[in-house]
Amino acid sequence: MKTYKIIVYVPETHGDRMRDAMGKAGAGRIGKYSFCSFTTKGMGRFMPEKDATPAIGEVGRLEEVAEERIEMVCAEDRLRDVLEGIREAHPYEEPATDVYALESLQMDT
Repeated sequence: MKTYKIIVYVPETHGDRMRDAMGKAGAGRIGKYSFCSFTTKGMGRFMPEKDATPAIGEVGRLEEVAEERIEMVCAEDRLRDVLEGIREAHPYEEPATDVYALESLQMDT
């Protein structure tokens, strides 16, 4: 089965909520482990434009927010559920999310 890496950027205040939502939807399963993730902290920058409804900041003003980049793997059959979980748990109306197909490498042990 095909595997994907999902990356989502979320305010630090919502990091635990996002990891939980993604894990409950099926992301982060590696072998006999679940809820596996990697997090990097950084600064997100954006400017809400006309007709936006920003959760943080104001229309027309550049905003800077302490955010986390959360990475988790996901099996193809759970991808739709995980993406829906991200939308439900994310405070922004347009969550920045990347999805990459992963190549599988079989290694003899």
